[in-house]
Amino acid sequence: MALIEARNLTLPNRLAGVSLALSPGEMLGVIGPNGAGKSSLLQSLAGLLPVEGEIRLAGIPLHSLTSVERARQIGYLPQFCDSAWTLAVEEIVALGRLPWRDRNAAAIREAMRETGIEAMAKKGIDRLSGGEQARVWLARVLAGTPRLILADEPAASLDLNYQAKIMDTLRQHAFGSRGVILAIHDLALAARYCDRFCLLKQGRIHAFGPPEAVLTEAALSEAFDVPIHVDLAHSPPIILPT
Repeated sequence: MALIEARNLTLPNRLAGVSLALSPGEMLGVIGPNGAGKSSLLQSLAGLLPVEGEIRLAGIPLHSLTSVERARQIGYLPQFCDSAWTLAVEEIVALGRLPWRDRNAAAIREAMRETGIEAMAKKGIDRLSGGEQARVWLARVLAGTPRLILADEPAASLDLNYQAKIMDTLRQHAFGSRGVILAIHDLALAARYCDRFCLLKQGRIHAFGPPEAVLTEAALSEAFDVPIHVDLAHSPPIILPT
């Protein structure tokens, strides 16, 4: 059974008949040019937008779940995160337990361990670099122990070291009964981690499948409206405009 399945998702001026499914243990990369509908798709799958169509989470209609039930199963990491208060790192991570109405110390510690932020536990979020903050926000999501993580550009604007740490953590989460769907602009980085890809163009699926079927020069050049060179055999993969 699919971890999450979407059928004919439609949102005026954003999505047009998008259908996809994510299997347990899988990491799916949502790619495409700016304005293609990547963020709208993730927000729809999280139940945050009034989209038309059908979404099922482990076979259960998403609309039949309460907001608390959804939050326990789906962890949503938006593209931009901020704190209105100068909270300590461990306090922010603990907020991930809100859907469970507890403060599970073991889950919080494990989330901080997975993201490598244990040493920052007592620091204020305002004292951290952008890359360090990105790991804190991801740890908050992980503390909720969701089966599915939806991450919108989790590695954007980070240096190579932090990109790898974030992507490694997401890859580790996509194991067993869990899965990850992420929107990502860095195609070469995505090619190293994702099992399958959903290539969007103007709110529609332009290509869907494994890297070798989606990350082709023809498909990417058509979607991005620029000639693109692809060499997936190279380590790391090379995907560049020509």
